[in-house]
Amino acid sequence: MGKKYNVFGIGNALVDIVTEVDEQFLKSHNIEKGLMTLVDEEHQTRVFDAIQNSVSNKQCGGSAANSIIAVSQFGGSSFYSCKVANDELGHFYMKDLIANGVETNLRKEILENGITGKCLVMTTADASRTMNTFLGITSNYSRTEIKEEALKDSQYLYMEGYLVTSDNGLDAMKHAKKVAEENGVKTAITFSDPSMVKYFKEQMQSVVGASVDLLFCNEEEAMLYTGKDNLPEAREQLKHDAKRFVITRGKNGAMIFDGDTFIDIEPYKVQAIDTNGAGDLFAGAFLYGITNGHSFADAGKLASLASSKVVTQFGPRLEWHQAKEILNKLNKVY
Repeated sequence: MGKKYNVFGIGNALVDIVTEVDEQFLKSHNIEKGLMTLVDEEHQTRVFDAIQNSVSNKQCGGSAANSIIAVSQFGGSSFYSCKVANDELGHFYMKDLIANGVETNLRKEILENGITGKCLVMTTADASRTMNTFLGITSNYSRTEIKEEALKDSQYLYMEGYLVTSDNGLDAMKHAKKVAEENGVKTAITFSDPSMVKYFKEQMQSVVGASVDLLFCNEEEAMLYTGKDNLPEAREQLKHDAKRFVITRGKNGAMIFDGDTFIDIEPYKVQAIDTNGAGDLFAGAFLYGITNGHSFADAGKLASLASSKVVTQFGPRLEWHQAKEILNKLNKVY
């Protein structure tokens, strides 16, 4: 019997709220330009109130959510386990996720009171992006949000590295991994951000250490995690913790270890204007590929083309028609 879902994802649920601001706005609100900063509720509410009349885009997001939506856009089946509050943005998040073809644990009647996490994405005229994130209720994400029946009926479990920052999130990752392994579901994880490997290395090792089937990271994360100062040594060391892995290399493409050999994925030359979300999309497109009959090399080509497309526009996601165009382009190769 085939599994119902290609990928079951767990991670933080954040509503991405995109707007354009000027330099003075950032200064007057004491916001550090060009960085992602975790902020408290009071700060974010103040900034949100100041920008809400100029919001250009709003969508459900978070690192793993963007990957899981990509699986769906390319034609795969996916499930996302997350936590939002019983508020306006929580209802928006749930509807947007479902509208993107993703099944979820979220139901109106089970939403708790609280504040849904959100990320204010502020773009200045020089195309620099500044992000203020308030995790809200997703900081309480725990194993109770994991729909085990859906997880057992999936080919892959995909875990977001950002969850290691809280005890309950870390416990949820370990629990999901255990359920997956006991039920023949392959396990995949993304390190999410160099800071996760740098400051939460022990927690990350406690999830990855006993070996995952597939690891996604970039060059910096690979070297931080392994403690090596060059890529050739780092990739050899990674073989001890992951059966297979993908190291994304920005404009230099990607390197894939398929459990046997290393495969170099050529980059597609583009003019990048916004690299936010490129890694998330790469992971989503790659997971779609390997769960839908494509080899690691072909899945890598698909992921490379998809992420090269997303960096030429603002926002971490493709439009549906763009995903179809990318598949059509590569179908000539398959």
